[in-house]
Amino acid sequence: MESSSVKKMKLLYLAQMLAEETDQNNALTMQQILDRLERHGISAERKSIYTDLEDLRAFGMDIKGEKVDRNYVYYLASRDFELPELKLLVDAVQSAKFITEKKSAELIKKLEGLGSRNEAKYLHRQVLIAGRIKTMNESIYRNVDAVQNAILENRQITFQYFNWNVRKEQELRHYGMRYRVSPWGLIWDDEYYYLLGYDPDDRIIKHYRVDKMLRIARTDDKREGEETFRQLDLAKYSKSVFGMFGGEMTEVTFEAKNHMAGILVDRFGRDIMMIPQDDEHFTVTVRVALSGQFYGWLTALGPDIRIIAPSAAVEGMREIAARLSAQYSAPEQ
Repeated sequence: MESSSVKKMKLLYLAQMLAEETDQNNALTMQQILDRLERHGISAERKSIYTDLEDLRAFGMDIKGEKVDRNYVYYLASRDFELPELKLLVDAVQSAKFITEKKSAELIKKLEGLGSRNEAKYLHRQVLIAGRIKTMNESIYRNVDAVQNAILENRQITFQYFNWNVRKEQELRHYGMRYRVSPWGLIWDDEYYYLLGYDPDDRIIKHYRVDKMLRIARTDDKREGEETFRQLDLAKYSKSVFGMFGGEMTEVTFEAKNHMAGILVDRFGRDIMMIPQDDEHFTVTVRVALSGQFYGWLTALGPDIRIIAPSAAVEGMREIAARLSAQYSAPEQ
């Protein structure tokens, strides 16, 4: 008769075996199950395996049994994550810029463990497809955790901020001065994480690339700027700040040809009001942060859209056009 400890280990090995080796396309016969248990030093009878399978089904494992030719085979028919879902998660991890190559490999290895060994082959093959430029800051995971903890504890944080120089070295901004911010949220935009925080000195909302933050420290001071943040529409904010480059928030009116409507809806949402001007044109007013990135986005759209108000935004575009014309003019012979 099996001892209590042997029964427990047999049940655990059986569950592990089904999870790792079987799926809808790969199954094990009863003899294969017995042989694998024997490798772990467990001798079992078929009748006890039938009982164990029923126990695992009662526990929630979707174990199926089918007759194939002369044999009866068993497999795990469904899991928390199906193969297409795991492929989607692997693609997201592999393509995300804010996750380093090392951490991508670690996360994908863990995702592979959520499927069978056979399914893991398909996930591994996907890993080899894409080669994306990844962040060089391995500490981003700790940074995200530190920011989230400060938000939950309603505390301000301080940190140093850096840029990369031409030697690919971290260069601290403001001579290493520590920034002091009340963190209110995290935004994932253009495949980067940004901290959205309230600057108590300037009394405005600002954002910072999380992978460029160093030595984050939580303070004992409670966060400020709650009212300002409560009035902020995060969806509209992320649409109006191009590439998360800040600038003066301004209501800008465009005149565009009708075929540009889809581009503007994709960028600013379906609640924008487009007013027909004639059979071919319409105008629309949106709130944006005036920055070089905004003007660059508009320039890339071509001649079928232009700013008509306010005059400051029109002048900003003229200045950029004049600079580009001078920058790329033919040199004097």
